[in-house]
Amino acid sequence: MAKIIVVFAESRDGKLRRASLEAVSQARRLADGVSGTVEAVLVGKGVTAFAGELASYGADRVHAFDDAGLPAYATETWARAVAQVVEAVRPWAVLVGHTAMGRDLAPRVAARVGGGLVSDCVALAVKGDRLEARRAMYSGKTLATVVWEGEPQLATLRPNVFPLTTPDPGRKAEVVSGTVAGAARASVTAVNVKAAGKIELTEAQIIVSGGRGLKGPEHFHLVEEVAGAFGAAVGASRAVVDAGWVDHQYQVGQTGKTVSPTLYVACGISGAIQHLAGMSSSKFIVAVNKDPDAPIFKVANYGIVGDVFQVLPKLAEAAKAHVASRG
Repeated sequence: MAKIIVVFAESRDGKLRRASLEAVSQARRLADGVSGTVEAVLVGKGVTAFAGELASYGADRVHAFDDAGLPAYATETWARAVAQVVEAVRPWAVLVGHTAMGRDLAPRVAARVGGGLVSDCVALAVKGDRLEARRAMYSGKTLATVVWEGEPQLATLRPNVFPLTTPDPGRKAEVVSGTVAGAARASVTAVNVKAAGKIELTEAQIIVSGGRGLKGPEHFHLVEEVAGAFGAAVGASRAVVDAGWVDHQYQVGQTGKTVSPTLYVACGISGAIQHLAGMSSSKFIVAVNKDPDAPIFKVANYGIVGDVFQVLPKLAEAAKAHVASRG
């Protein structure tokens, strides 16, 4: 019997989240190794339009719960829709991006279908007839290897860890329209969102973060200028957020967001274990700190021992000059 992998595909602001495309890509790689198939689930208003893109990244079938009455994420309704698909196709595994929505949705689906859930996976592999996952533990100090006892095997995947497949525009998928069974006990009537950065922090390929070494909120623009020059997202340490310099949505760390960009630039951040837990999986880490003994240098690939007030303006200028020379 062919193994089926179901992927929840999250959309926002009229496009699919990168984390969901990464989940579909990883599902495709796993399915190819076990002669399986990939089925994606879309829920919301106008989501059928994303079926073609999901197919190009590896989905064989797309279940679209497309309803004008579902303009915004509602926990109960979304969980019920995904659970309907899981109960109908009885998949071998279910993959969900480890986004804010995914962290809320996955455990609820797991509870509904009686499956085991491993959260925030940084690696997935097939071992025999089962999946084997790796996930960080103890604030990123160690990696645990986890296997499931039953099925379906549910997992949330850390964004920016699993590479995207090369999309094939000519690939097609069967589209199945669905209706969420039962009446919702609650509905979202409005969503009030604070102004956010131009680039989603958890999906950014480059992040420039500022810490207490900037000494005050009036200097945080130095981080923003470097980020602008790199075309990067802006992050911050907990100390900066707790001090009220920037909003919590920018916080990277154990009690903030976990990120895995290609490049992470830490400016005036000492490197407390709580902060490292949120960014230590970055591919390349550059640290700027005047203290040569700062813990951040132990995990940094490159370190600049210097005053952030002198280094950051020069770094921004160099980045701008590099971009200008290329184009």
